[in-house]
Amino acid sequence: MKLVKDTDNKELSQKQVSDKEAEEAFRTILSWMGEDPNREGLLETPKRVIKAFKEYFKGYNEDPSKILDKTFGDVEGYDDMVVQKNISVQSHCEHHMAPIIGKAHVAYIPKERVVGLSKLARVVEVFSKRLQTQERLTMQIANTLMDSLDAKGVAVTIDSTHQCMTMRGIKKEQATTVTNYYLGQFKEDLSYQNRYLRFISTTLKD
Repeated sequence: MKLVKDTDNKELSQKQVSDKEAEEAFRTILSWMGEDPNREGLLETPKRVIKAFKEYFKGYNEDPSKILDKTFGDVEGYDDMVVQKNISVQSHCEHHMAPIIGKAHVAYIPKERVVGLSKLARVVEVFSKRLQTQERLTMQIANTLMDSLDAKGVAVTIDSTHQCMTMRGIKKEQATTVTNYYLGQFKEDLSYQNRYLRFISTTLKD
């Protein structure tokens, strides 16, 4: 059995599927598509797909809260918002397993300690590397930062393109989706929220 984290960060038992079993599943899909999995160009494709999927969905094997364990208190009392913009998002929608490509903007208001800047992007990365809906992804990032950093407030915005609606279905190639989630002072005090939106507004317009 393999232990994985669900969307609420709880451990769930899951039957371990071998790489070989997964490769056979992809060979079956190739046949279903009308292809010959035994032709030269496709012989190694199932193995390559498994290797790619391990990268696409590596977030299932990582705990985002542990990324935020180390914080720094030597910041001379800094207590205003920290904003990190333009964090690349590369995820997959859980309904069609089609790519979600976009950017995330993250802000938090520290109490006494701050976290290394790279850790904010790492939290976005971990949750992105799972099957997702954009709404849930936005909330997961915000809730994890709020709880793990004991922050005064957190704001998260994601602006992305969903290939499940640009390449298939309604096929609206120019459509993008923006989601926001606010916690703490960002939710309670509109002045913080408005400042945050001004900071990221030039990015959203570009």
